[in-house]
Amino acid sequence: MITIKNKKDIAALRRAGQELSRILKEVRLLVKPGITTIELDRKADYLIKEKDYQAAFKNYNGFPKTLCTSVNEAAVHQIPSDYKLKEGDLLSLDIGLIKDGYYADMAFTIGIGEVTEEAQRLMKITHQSLKAGIKRLQPGKTLGDVGNAIQKVVESNNFTIVEDLCGHGIGHDLHEDPNVFNYGQPGRGLTIRPGMVFCLEPIASTGGKNIKRGPDGQSYITKDHSLTAHYEHMVAVTPEGPVVLTSF
Repeated sequence: MITIKNKKDIAALRRAGQELSRILKEVRLLVKPGITTIELDRKADYLIKEKDYQAAFKNYNGFPKTLCTSVNEAAVHQIPSDYKLKEGDLLSLDIGLIKDGYYADMAFTIGIGEVTEEAQRLMKITHQSLKAGIKRLQPGKTLGDVGNAIQKVVESNNFTIVEDLCGHGIGHDLHEDPNVFNYGQPGRGLTIRPGMVFCLEPIASTGGKNIKRGPDGQSYITKDHSLTAHYEHMVAVTPEGPVVLTSF
């Protein structure tokens, strides 16, 4: 069931989103070669707890930590560990919190030190595809329009959408209806209405679209071990158009 949020709901989601973006920005400042992903998780967990918020991911479907720290071929949900980030890695940080009963969720990818030109392009294009999808979150448009906009940006630049992973609605739960796919046909699917709130999260790879479970039992990695990038914003649909609730 798709819930329509009122102005009070959207204001609360914006407050949660701004707090989440502040926390993720602080975590990002620690990212460098040699730091472990578990250290990044500890920082995120501390920043959430010090404000008496709740970590949305911890214990969700068995995920044991606060922060998803997905490296290179890991597309999503990699558990933080003693892995030391090294020059040339791509790290996707995905995080959620609960504030006053409202959920916020966001993600981005960062290169560690000097990364290859292909990796730089992958990050740039995946981020551009997110922006293109957000622009289509207009009343009267459809989720097919949104997915198609994302897909066009990624595929026209010779990268691949990881189709089995998608965005979602959000509000009083982390994952609400509907699923928001990163591909689609214009004019098809759910008609977008004011009061809807979505997490758009394109995930693209330098190789194939197929994924499998990672060795940690939570992550999904590309079957061909190609590099991935992941960007996510929480966005409210208003009568005037989309409003990003997790902007830095």
